[in-house]
Formats: sequence, structure tokens, C-alpha cells
Amino acid sequence: MLQLKNIVKDYMIGDSTQKVLKGVSINFRANEFVSILGPSGSGKTTLLNIIGGLDQYTTGDLIINGVSTQKYKDSDWDLYRNKSIGFVFQSYNLIPHQTVLANVELALTLAGVSKSERRRRATEVLTKVGLADHLHKKPNQMSGGQMQRVAIARALINNPEILLADEPTGALDTETSVQIMELLKEIARDKLVIMVTHNPELAEQYSTRIIRLLDGRIQDDTSPLEIVQTPSSEKEEKGRHVSMSFLTALSLSFNNLKTKKGRTILTAFAGSIGIIGIAMILSLSSGMREYINQVQEDTLSSYPITIAQQGIDLLSTRQQHIDTLLNMSGEEEHETDKIYQGGYAADILQLASVKLSDNNLAQFKSFLESKDGQVIKDQTNAIQYGYDLDLQIYKSDTQDGMIKVNPSPLLETEQSQMMNEELGSAVGMSSTGIWTEMIDNQELLFGQYDLIAGAWPQNFNEVVVVVDDSNEISDMTLYALGLKDVEEYKEIQAAVEEGVAIDYDKYPKQSYTYDDILKQEFKLVLNSDYYEKVGDTWVDRTADETYLSTLISEKSIPIQVVGIIRPNKEAVATTISGTVAYRRDLIDYVIEKINQSEIVQEQKANATINVFTNQPFATGEFTTQEELLSQLTDEQKMMLAALPESEQVNYLKAYADTLSASYDNNLQLLGARDLNKPATISLYLKDFSSRETVTQAIEQYNEDQQKAGHDSNTIEYTDMVGLMTSSMTSIIDMITYLLIGFVSISLVVSSIMIGIITYISVLERTKEIGILRSMGASKRDISRVFNAETVIVGFAAGMIGIGVTYLLNIPINSIISHLSGVNNLAALPLGGAIVLVVISVILTMIAGLIPSRLASKKDPVIALRAE
Repeated sequence: MLQLKNIVKDYMIGDSTQKVLKGVSINFRANEFVSILGPSGSGKTTLLNIIGGLDQYTTGDLIINGVSTQKYKDSDWDLYRNKSIGFVFQSYNLIPHQTVLANVELALTLAGVSKSERRRRATEVLTKVGLADHLHKKPNQMSGGQMQRVAIARALINNPEILLADEPTGALDTETSVQIMELLKEIARDKLVIMVTHNPELAEQYSTRIIRLLDGRIQDDTSPLEIVQTPSSEKEEKGRHVSMSFLTALSLSFNNLKTKKGRTILTAFAGSIGIIGIAMILSLSSGMREYINQVQEDTLSSYPITIAQQGIDLLSTRQQHIDTLLNMSGEEEHETDKIYQGGYAADILQLASVKLSDNNLAQFKSFLESKDGQVIKDQTNAIQYGYDLDLQIYKSDTQDGMIKVNPSPLLETEQSQMMNEELGSAVGMSSTGIWTEMIDNQELLFGQYDLIAGAWPQNFNEVVVVVDDSNEISDMTLYALGLKDVEEYKEIQAAVEEGVAIDYDKYPKQSYTYDDILKQEFKLVLNSDYYEKVGDTWVDRTADETYLSTLISEKSIPIQVVGIIRPNKEAVATTISGTVAYRRDLIDYVIEKINQSEIVQEQKANATINVFTNQPFATGEFTTQEELLSQLTDEQKMMLAALPESEQVNYLKAYADTLSASYDNNLQLLGARDLNKPATISLYLKDFSSRETVTQAIEQYNEDQQKAGHDSNTIEYTDMVGLMTSSMTSIIDMITYLLIGFVSISLVVSSIMIGIITYISVLERTKEIGILRSMGASKRDISRVFNAETVIVGFAAGMIGIGVTYLLNIPINSIISHLSGVNNLAALPLGGAIVLVVISVILTMIAGLIPSRLASKKDPVIALRAE
């Protein structure tokens, strides 16, 4: 079974060679109890280590089951130790941080045996050696004899063919020694047991064969075995070697680290310092980036790219202006001995003569709604189409008279218009009406506004009232909406015009409950319904109060206030510019109804006849009142005579407009619109980076139209935020990268420190390395054990760093909120946290590569002698 042929073992000590074994040849039987005796230094333990595959012979041959080991590789020796050899050492060599059961199971783990099978076999063999009641104890909780029994159980667990015992009773008392020897003798009944001992009495009493060594040579063999056999060079197949799983390595390392909790926690915390620094930077930069994105989104929702029927590319004009200034700046090199002309007057004149260009919005709308326009849709929060149509809205209660709330007559006075224009220029934007269309993006609206009462509109005829941050609505708006007495406004207006001091006590401020606002109802009148057909002509009834009253009460569309909203405190800008906001489908509904009206259908049926006169459209203008009166029908003359003199002039003026009207003007007056031909298109961009994509897409659209020969379809647009860039985000990113770079130095330093700690752990666990190698663990397995330790430390460092960061973000956010009013600015993204933990693990693993490699290269024989 086992043959040693002329085994020579030399050790290099400095420049000299020490011969330990000098041509040892022994043949062993399959089952016998062999004791090897000899004085210290005779080569007994070296011989045992060579038989066990822990040490390699210099020359000679070790033959296992007729197979030579001269061509064995490391993996072959690992497999041999795991499957065929069981070691019992004088100092027990149990892993202190593992339980008795785990110590015994370890060899099976290396052999790839399943957990349930390992547990069953380990329990069985421990019961066999009398330790059934000590399975879960640690080695330091047991006596010497019990620990040696554990060592024997571990040696037997893989059912090896050979049991090697190196001074198994050297550290035991006499009684315990006898017990161990009896156990070995029983094992030798069906296995080869080779024992090295200094005790000749025990050898004589229990061994079936005694071999004596002296100075590396055999002096005596009481039962030699002669075998005549030619060794084969083929390797003996013992089964596939299964290396230690990473989970087993983690378990070993975790149990080891638990014995050094204080040091492990301090090491992990030190390693987390860099993670904390980077995580804090990421928290702030991520939060800042989110805040900037929100600022961009909110700002761009107030300043869309607007494409009107006539437009001018402000950015292009601005660039022309810059180029002109550069041309005038004297870039041409010349002497300074004279005065030279700078630039050309033509450049300035060309700038001054910039003209508006017509935009084919119908074609561009078709493009946006096609597959080619998807690139623009993807970069916008909403696309809004405007149709230059004023909704004709009245207060529903007509008991005290008809109050028109949109367009409000109060805001159409010359003084009010002037005030609105001045206010608009003061804030850098045009004045807007009270009633306004909401952006078609509920998610964006929900982010910018808080619903404080009622609900968001769900139907086309439902609206919301918008209050400011203080739940206020301006008194001018309250007058215009009919919530305050209009006569009161007229009194104030008269007092202002006369220069009389205003008695504010006479006009106290009012407040309204949410229910007061929510019960408000308005009536929408179609533009086309203002006209009534009389005979063959259509007559304007806007001055007929009886007609209007009937129209409002019977033929109007009810508009209900269903909610009250307020700008969100965290919203930088908002999209709703008015006080009453309606849905997009209200405009669609009104346009559709107007287009279906009788008067519009009649006008469209004959584009040459004016429906208001039943005459062809006039080609000239009426310059005198007599000419105008001559055009009136008898009924119109009677209606004119019935009006007060102050209103007769307005009637004639309106009629003159009618007479000088055109087909297109009539449709415009009636409110007839083509939904496919908007007056404006507003692109609400997502962020500044989207702007570049959209402008490039528009440029590409213009190029495609020009290539197709449709130059008239190219568009120019107004971009109010064209001069704004994403530089803020770029600066934040640059600062973030710089700070991370600086903090990463501490992360590298902490990783190096973890590498040093791992090397210290290698030194502390040297004997464990030898034990694992004796059970068949490969060099790779040893590396895996220490790599697992660095993974645990790195993971702990990462988790501590992330946990501390989340805790620190609480006071940091409190401070930022107090100083700036921005809430929850510091927020570490979950993805960033996971990445940082992974980085921590990777860096510690890299730092532990050298120590783990050093551990794997340790000589198992030397490692077993370490203390």
C-alpha cells in the first residue's frame, strides 16, 4: 500500500546542506500499528511529514498503492492529504475559534461534502471517541485528553487509509495516554497507523511493529515487509478535489474576527473614515444636483421655448451682435501711430434691420406629433399649443347684473393695461390674464403645487383657484372675478383719478373660507353665440342685455371651481401664471363647439360673402359717417336709434369694423380656430441639457425642410433661457470630483492599514494555516480564507461608513434648512451607498492580496510549529 524507496531529505541552512534522512526505505502494510522511535533529531517527524505529504523528499520515491509520487503537483498532494491521510499532533492543533463539531467537519468541508452529511458524520465519529456531549464546546473549554480525542476524530472523519500521529501522548498524563493509545490500537485494526514517539514502553505495549531511526537511517525494523513491485507513473485517482467554498472561508474568518471584536470594530471604523467622507460628499452633491435639476425644471416650466406664428432667433441675433462687436474690437493687427477705423457701419445697420420671420406652425405641429418629433417629446415635460382665443366667461349669478370675468373689463381699461405693462416689465416678463391654461403634466403640477382644498380638475369644465404662499389673492383679481363689489372698484378708480385720498377703512380687506371659493361657478359663452341671425344677416347682440342674460343662463357652459392650490414651498418657479387655471381640453371643447356653430358653418360655406351683411366683403374703407349709415338696414337703423347717444358711436365703430372685415377676420372674431394650426407652440423643457437636444432637433428640422425645398416651413423661435447653461451642474460635478479625489486619499490609507492588519492576522493564524494544509487545503484555499477576512472587514467598514453618513445627514439637513430654507438637501442615494460598500470591499480585498498570498506560500511544516 505505502512504500518509501531510498528517501533522502536535505535542508538548506544558509550556504550549508543538512541531511535529515539518508536513504530511508520502508514498506507498510494496509493495517498495522507502526511506532517510529529514535532520539531527537533522528528524522522521525520529517519522515512522518513526508509520508503525510506535508513535506517533500529531496530524492527517492514515495509510492502510494503502487503509484509513484515523483510527478505529483501541489493539487495532487492536497488531494492525497484530504482523502488518504489523517493527522494527530502532540499539541492537538485545533482551531480555537471553531467549535468541536466545526473542527471535525472542516476536512469534510474541504472535500465538498454537503452540510447535512458533514454534520451526521462528524457527530458519529465524535460519539465514537466518547465526545457526544461536547459537540458545541470550544477547544479551550476541554481537557487535554478531550482535545486529543477531537484531533483523532478530525483525523478519522474522512475515513483515511493512513493515520499519522506525532507524539499523540506527549502532553498527556499516564491515564489519558493509555486511553489514547487504546483508541489508536482499535483504529489500527483496519487502518495503517504510524506513530512517532519517545516512549518505548507505550510502543512496545501497543504497536505491532517498531522502527528505530538514528541519524536519518533505519537502525531496526521489528516486522519488515518485502514487496517486489514496479511503481506505476500513473497518478492514483482518489476522486475530484473540491476546494474550500468562499462561504466556508467567510465562516472561518468571521469566527476568528469575533475573538478580536474590539480590534475588528476599530479597524472597520478606521476603514470607514474614507467611506464617510466620500458618502458625505455624494450626499451633498447628489442632493445639490437634485435641487439644481428641480430649479431647472421649475424655471424652464416658467420660461419655455416659445414658437409663435412670427418669430426671431434671439440667440442667433445675439451671436451676430457678438461677432459684430468682435469685428469692431480691433483684432486686425496694425501700428499704433495713427487712428484706425474699427468695424463696419453695415454690420450695425444689418443688426438694426432684423425682421420677424413667419413660422408654419401647422407643419411643425405635425412634425412634433410624428415619430420624427419623438426626440423633442422625450426632452420636454409638456408641449402646449396656444390658439389666441379669449374664453368668454361670466359670473353665473346674474341677479345684480352680468359680470364678465374673462376678459375682464376692469383689466381692459387704459390705466389697468398701463399698470400691467409696468408690472410686467418690472419683473422681466409680459403681463398675463387671470384665467390661464394649466400645463399638461400632472406630475410636474403636483410637484409645484400643494392641493389645500377640494380636488384637481378631472373634467374639461372644472378649474382650480391658485393662491400665493400666504393664501392670498390680490384685490384686483377679486374685483375682476366678481368676488368683491365692482362698484367699489369704480369708486376707488374715480377717487384716484380726482386725486382724492383713499379711505382704506371704507374698503376693509375680506377673507373667504375654502367653501366660499369652492362653491363659485362661472358660465362660459361661445364667441359665436354672441350673434343672432335676423333675416339673412347675423347681428351682434353683445350690447343686448336681455339677449346676454338669456344666453348666460340657458346656452352657456357651466365652469365649476373644484380645488384650491398653493405653490409648494420647495418649488423655485411655477407654471400657472394666472389665478384661475383650466385644463387643456376646455380649449379643445370650445373650439370644437364654435367650429360646429351655425354662423361659422355658414361663413365657411361661402368665403366671399360677409355673414354680417350678406354682402360680398368690402374692398375699401368707409371714411364718413354718412357712408357708414347708408349701409345700415332698416332694422339696424332702428336698433341704432334705440341706443343712448354715448353707445351709438361704439355701435357704428363696431359696424364699420364689420363692413371692412375679411373672411379670415370674421372667423377670428367668431373664435373659429383650426386645432391643427396653433398660434403658438411652447416647449417646456426638462432641464438645461434638454435644451441643447431640442435646439439641435429644431435645427435639424429646418435643414430637412430646406433640403426638401420647403424653406417657408423653417421656423424661428424665442428662447427666454437661451443664455442660461448647465454650468451650475458642471461646477457642482467638478467640485464633487475634486473633493472625492482628496477624500479618496484617506480611503487608500485606510485600505493600506487594513492590509497591515490582515498581515498581522496572517502571523497570528500561522498555525491555523498549517492545520488547514494538513487537512488538504490548497494554497488557493488559504488565500481565500484571508481574502474572506478582508471582505468582512471591508463590508463592515462600508456599512459603518454608510450608517454614520445617514446619521450625520440628519443634523446637516437641519442646519442647511435653517440657513437656506432648502429641506433634505443632503441625501445619499441608495445606489451610491451600495457602490461605496462594494468599493470598500474591493479596496480592502486589494489591500489584502499581498498578505493572503504570503499566507498561501507558508510552509505547512513550519506553520504547524508556530505558536
